[in-house]
Amino acid sequence: MTEMTMGKALNEGLRQAMRDDDHVLVMGEDIGRLGGVFRITDGLLDEFGKLRVVDTPLAESGIVGTAVGLAYRGYRPVVEIQFDGFVYPAFDQIVSQVAKLHYRSQGAVKMPITIRIPWAGGVGAAEHHSESPEAYFVHTAGLRVVAVSNPQDAYTMLRQAIACDDPVIFFEPKKLYHVKGDVQLGTALDDAAPMGLARIARSGTDVTLLTYGSQVATALDAATAAEDEGVSIEVIDLRSLSPVDYRTVTASVRKTGRVVVTHEAAREAGLGAELIASVTERCFNFLESAPVRVTGWDIPYPPAKLEKHHVPDLDRILDAVDRVLDKPNSFTGVEL
Repeated sequence: MTEMTMGKALNEGLRQAMRDDDHVLVMGEDIGRLGGVFRITDGLLDEFGKLRVVDTPLAESGIVGTAVGLAYRGYRPVVEIQFDGFVYPAFDQIVSQVAKLHYRSQGAVKMPITIRIPWAGGVGAAEHHSESPEAYFVHTAGLRVVAVSNPQDAYTMLRQAIACDDPVIFFEPKKLYHVKGDVQLGTALDDAAPMGLARIARSGTDVTLLTYGSQVATALDAATAAEDEGVSIEVIDLRSLSPVDYRTVTASVRKTGRVVVTHEAAREAGLGAELIASVTERCFNFLESAPVRVTGWDIPYPPAKLEKHHVPDLDRILDAVDRVLDKPNSFTGVEL
């Protein structure tokens, strides 16, 4: 095991994938000599050359459109979108072409494109630099959508995404780029857990807490804090947002009888709504209380100085846990 940051783990994942397959190339804005805004592609240009590490113009629709052509020709392009809020110029390409070409061609054309997106808040960035667009892509049939929460998953799941014949939206929480963890390098992908499986980040018996990305760390902190009050929280890191591993999710909810979902994205029509609806359908007879969501607010993403009021924190999550346990909480005495 080697200790490294998530950013370095992603860099090593790209490097290993490019060594394993000559058809893998990376492309994006400032990813060559600069190594990307977050230095995720640092050093790749020197090792693989400018034909496989391609600096592109500032034109996201053109970048993804070029990746479609490369995929047609048998390559496995990895596209870096510089920031989450910059993906929208490429949205038409992604949902109208990338997601549909395999189906439209009756399976004759594969789209092994990985679209890496530095994602979400927690770093005090400006407008268009801290958004949570995952629900847009989860709603689009034909796309796989994953989100990593630790360096080992960053390394392994990026390699899995690149090796996958389906297009993958790969969300990287920029808040965690500098967080360190142990990583097993060079492992065979056949020996790793499939990227579509959820991970039980912490076992528990009283409440299931579903989340993903940087919120996993906050959920684990909540589980530790709740333990001091005699409450056992099971934390599920979804990892894959589309498809969702409902087998793992429902097994946990049927055990605990209570579920809280937390994510940074806005509440209205967010992923939490779908998770709660699907869990309720599958686990209705096992639920001891109504599921609860803890999310960002339904507003344009706030200025950096107000970010702490937008991103779900420890207190909001613990309050939701109290609600599903019918303990005194912020809604006590309030008519809903």
